[in-house]
Amino acid sequence: MISVNRQGEVWVFAEQEDGVLNDVSLELCGKARQLADELGVQVGAVLPGSGVKGLALRLIAHGVDRVYLVDNDKLAHFQTCSYSKVLATLIEKYEPQIVLFGATHVGRDIAPRVASAVRAGMTADCTDLQIKDVVEPRSKELHPKLLLQIRPAFGGNIVATIVNYDMWPQMATVREGVMPMLDPDSKRTGEVIREEIEITPADTPLKLIERHVEERKVNLKGARVIVAGGGGIGSKDNFKLIHEVAGAIGGAVGASRAAVDGGYIGKEHQIGQTGTTVRPALYVACGISGAVQHRAGMEESAKIIAINSDPDAPIFSVAHFGIVGDVNTVLPMLAKALRERPVPGEAE
Repeated sequence: MISVNRQGEVWVFAEQEDGVLNDVSLELCGKARQLADELGVQVGAVLPGSGVKGLALRLIAHGVDRVYLVDNDKLAHFQTCSYSKVLATLIEKYEPQIVLFGATHVGRDIAPRVASAVRAGMTADCTDLQIKDVVEPRSKELHPKLLLQIRPAFGGNIVATIVNYDMWPQMATVREGVMPMLDPDSKRTGEVIREEIEITPADTPLKLIERHVEERKVNLKGARVIVAGGGGIGSKDNFKLIHEVAGAIGGAVGASRAAVDGGYIGKEHQIGQTGTTVRPALYVACGISGAVQHRAGMEESAKIIAINSDPDAPIFSVAHFGIVGDVNTVLPMLAKALRERPVPGEAE
């Protein structure tokens, strides 16, 4: 545990693989910039890896002031012990007041180990972060400008706000896609600080024998068009209509938690607080009531079309266009119209 350092920086763990930064790290750079500006401090990013110096400029362009570069051949591939040692060592040296990780499989692995190593508090799977003054309920003591760590709890049925009074740094993992990525500014300047941290054999207990990289089959975050089905679809067989419409417009297939829990489709397609957060150009919600947990994962889509038989369904409150009707009647008509639409450039 470090001391409460209100002049400490706001840090981001710059997660990369094979020299490619994870999008969530760049999303967090933008959020860290906002938080740091409210606190009147600078933004730092910890960048471990091998041959990754070139990534520092990209981090700076996305809002970082200082990049703490730990370039070591032994960090070429992620291992929990070595990477957590890098983070814990630098936290104890520089005493940042906030440290943010993406809630990826890597972030969820390393963040609790680092928190344990420095004896700090940590909140997992945050969907929002804010800076506010907080009065401790028991002592009535005012704690100025604390990090509010906001996350769904109890299966997404409530939203919890967690604060860390003195077990600093304030640490959190943040879900992918919930923070907008700032446009890079190539004119921004920053500082790259090289750090030498000894990586011993004990820090790399695993030996990489072979790598097998399989391309992700579902990429909801990168989809420009998503057609999503909910519990109102009624059955796994009816869910084929979602696939049909998505295929006709070149979109990805998404789902609400009700559809996933009903066994209509796999969890990798789930959108919402307990799934993936998306911001496509077009989101078509079919048979989705629009519970707050689902809306939190898609309401920032550029255009939303909702199809639901209930005219009072909450999904219509965030939709730009709505169709009141039975999805199992509307979707076949929509699929037919899409198939028969003229292709631009074809002769009449």
